[in-house]
Amino acid sequence: MAVHFRPMGTRPTVAILGAGAIGEALALGLLAAGWTPEDLALAGRRPERCREVEESTGVPCLLDPATVASGRDVVVVAVKPADVPGLLAQLTGRISDDQVLLTLAAGVPIAVFERAFPGAAVIRAMPNTPAQIAEGMTVMAAGSGAGDDAVSRAQTVLEAVGRTLVLDEGVLDAVTAVSGTGPAYVFLLAEALTESAIREGIPWHAVEQLVAQTLRGAGMLLAASDASPARLRAQVTSPGGTTAAAIHVLEERGFRAIVEDAVRAAAQRSREMGESAARGSPS
Repeated sequence: MAVHFRPMGTRPTVAILGAGAIGEALALGLLAAGWTPEDLALAGRRPERCREVEESTGVPCLLDPATVASGRDVVVVAVKPADVPGLLAQLTGRISDDQVLLTLAAGVPIAVFERAFPGAAVIRAMPNTPAQIAEGMTVMAAGSGAGDDAVSRAQTVLEAVGRTLVLDEGVLDAVTAVSGTGPAYVFLLAEALTESAIREGIPWHAVEQLVAQTLRGAGMLLAASDASPARLRAQVTSPGGTTAAAIHVLEERGFRAIVEDAVRAAAQRSREMGESAARGSPS
C-alpha cells in the first residue's frame, strides 16, 4: 500500500465525522493550535446541530460524511459506537489509501474498520473530555496498515487538544475505563465534596472555588511530581491528623474496591460496545 502524505512540518487537513461534544472540542482545539477553518470540515446528522457547530467553530458542517471526508489527510470518526456501522456504509469506496482513518469510537476495534477498508491506515484512539480545554489524554493504537507516518499524522491532530500515548490495542478497553471515563470519577468526587462542604457550613460561593482549585492543584502536583500517588498521599497524611481520620473512613468503606469495580465495569462495557459494533447491531 502506498501512502502519500503532505511533507512533515505541515498541518494535515482534517475531516471530523461527528458533530457532537468530542467532534466540536477537537475542531476548536485544532483552530486554537493554528489550523484554519479551511483546513477542517465537519459532518453531522442533524441540520440544527450542524448550524450550532458552524456558529461555534466557523468550520463548514455538512450532512454527507463522504463529501466531508473527500480529499482530507486525516478522517476522524467521532460518532457513537452504535452509529459506526451506518457511517461505514456511507463511506464505502470513499476512503483512499493516502488518508489516515482515525477512530475515536469507544470500544470499536480496529478490525471493524480494516474489514470495511482493506489496506487502510487505521488508528484507534481514546480521548477524554478535558480535550475541550486542550488538556486531554489520548491513547492511540495503530492498525496493521498504519505506519510511522500515519501515527505521526494522528498525533499531530490529537496533540492539539492534549497529550498522547501509543499503546497496544489490547489495553484500550482498560484505557477507556481509566482515562476516558476517569473525568467522570473526578467530577463525582467534586460533587460529593461540594455537598459535604455545604453540610459542614461552608458558603456555596466559597465551596465552588475550594473544590475546583483543590482538585486542580492536586492533579497538577501529581503530574509534575516524580513521587508516586501513594507517596504524595502519605505526605498529606500526618499520623493521628485530620487526613488520617478521613482516609481511615474511605479505606474502611472499601474505597479502593469500589474504584476497582467501577473501572472493571467500564472496561467490560467498552468491550460489549465493540462487540455490538463488530456485529453491526445496536449496543
